[in-house]
Amino acid sequence: MSEVGNGVEWISAAEANRRFSRLLSAVRRGRRFVVTSHGKPVAYVAPAQEIRSARAAARRALIDRLRHQQPTDIGSWRRDDLYERHDETGA
Repeated sequence: MSEVGNGVEWISAAEANRRFSRLLSAVRRGRRFVVTSHGKPVAYVAPAQEIRSARAAARRALIDRLRHQQPTDIGSWRRDDLYERHDETGA
């Protein structure tokens, strides 16, 4: 395991698999991990409450932005316009 920053540690998928119980214990204590495969990040493991809090904050930010955003006039359109084909082969 190696720490990259922001208190997030990187761990290979193989090591995470071998030490899964210890990994979960560490997550329960508040540690966060990026799981890598062949050196590339593939998963983020963090306390569930942290993830729920982040989602709730993102949802609140989106709703707040939508409440204050001015509508955009895109002109008139028909439902069929959404499915209009862009070439003559029908693809």
